[in-house]
Amino acid sequence: MNERPASDRADQPLRSAVVLGGSHAGMLAARALAGFVDKVTVVERDALPDGPGPRRNLPQARHAHMLWSGGVRALEDLVPGAAERLSAAGAHRQAVTTDMVILSPQGWFRRWPVSHRNLLCSRDLLDATVRAAVLDDARVELVERTEVLGLVGTGAAVTGVRVRHDDGTERVLDAGLVVDATGRSSRAPGWLAALGLPEPRRRVVDSGLAYASRVYRAPEGARRGYPVVSVTADTRQEGPGRSAFLLPIEDGKWIVTLSGTRGGEPSPHNDDFVRFAREELRHPAVGELLTHAEPLGDVVFTRSTANRRYFYERMPRWPENFTVVGDALAVYNPVYGHGMTIAAQSAVVLREVIRRRGWGAPGLARRVQKALARPVGTAWDLATGQDVFYEGATESGPTLRDRVVAAYVNRVLLTATGNGRIARRLTDVTSLERGPEVLLTPGVLLAAAFGPLKPPLEGAPLTAEERKAAGL
Repeated sequence: MNERPASDRADQPLRSAVVLGGSHAGMLAARALAGFVDKVTVVERDALPDGPGPRRNLPQARHAHMLWSGGVRALEDLVPGAAERLSAAGAHRQAVTTDMVILSPQGWFRRWPVSHRNLLCSRDLLDATVRAAVLDDARVELVERTEVLGLVGTGAAVTGVRVRHDDGTERVLDAGLVVDATGRSSRAPGWLAALGLPEPRRRVVDSGLAYASRVYRAPEGARRGYPVVSVTADTRQEGPGRSAFLLPIEDGKWIVTLSGTRGGEPSPHNDDFVRFAREELRHPAVGELLTHAEPLGDVVFTRSTANRRYFYERMPRWPENFTVVGDALAVYNPVYGHGMTIAAQSAVVLREVIRRRGWGAPGLARRVQKALARPVGTAWDLATGQDVFYEGATESGPTLRDRVVAAYVNRVLLTATGNGRIARRLTDVTSLERGPEVLLTPGVLLAAAFGPLKPPLEGAPLTAEERKAAGL
């Protein structure tokens, strides 16, 4: 639906937008903007594949990804029918917590009745599906193999970007709004400094986490409808935190990601992958499931897992016509799986602020940046609230507030292992459907004080059929 105002007067702001970056966040931002302008130009430094396939400058795509139900809702809002198309291509609609086998720091979660539905697939499939839908809109143009050199304009207003194509030619793309979705490698702080603006406040919480991932062909009986299996770290214990995630994806595959903080990192070597999963974690469930699974490639290893956030919304001055979204704004420890969901929700925020204020309204970009701080802040608190307890994550260690919040969250987690109503409230927050304030209602506070209603489970809640299907 075209949402741009009917007025076409010559003195109206330029009805074009430029989105820097053609990955998940960039494509969804382009989708959000297309209803307000005549043209959205997506500038991408890579050559994007025609279908699902690897990208040179997206190494994190080789690791496990999940679109939480809050992200599924946002994606469907922006690209109606996307979830159905992904399911048709083999993605799994995971019932929470019915299709999840999770060892939390407080014990095994029960497989409660369905409360939310997440989406599981490879990052390549997700990106290709979203990209095809967005580029099917004639108002969106993709410019590939093109490097962004910097912003054009002043500290008061951005008027476009200067780019260089792969043949060496340079040009300026004029725009009524420029959106930086260039991800972790964003150069926005330097671009803003070149316009005479102050350096933004930045915070980094780095648990020292290393990630090792491998794709497997699931045993024949476990190639459809198998649950997610997760063994999470317990930050209350001394020493490094080690975790494992097994996620069913398309084509009868499992993607398995192992992780460990400083001193407990998994090995990048193929022959140590299963051993780590069986021997180094709090429970060997994931390693046992890999016994009869077939590895389909080598282990992929990374250390790019630090939480990093720029507080652009707090800058004393902000230029008109420029905003920052996605990983360019904040990145989170991927163990929590919130990055793609926040990217989708941020695109919805971008659209809604423009819809309310009007295209080209004074202060629009600053309003967008401030509005983005809410979803970004929720994911940030969920990630750093745990990571801050690992040695060396920050210079000063956890604050008193960090300790008080963590103590209460741990109590809620314990209660959720034996109380389905509290498990649902907790999932409301972790799935990014609702804010953390729902955990502070009188009913939740009372339930947390009382504790779990059912005794703890003694082992992983896999059914007999699931164990048999995996060859256990």
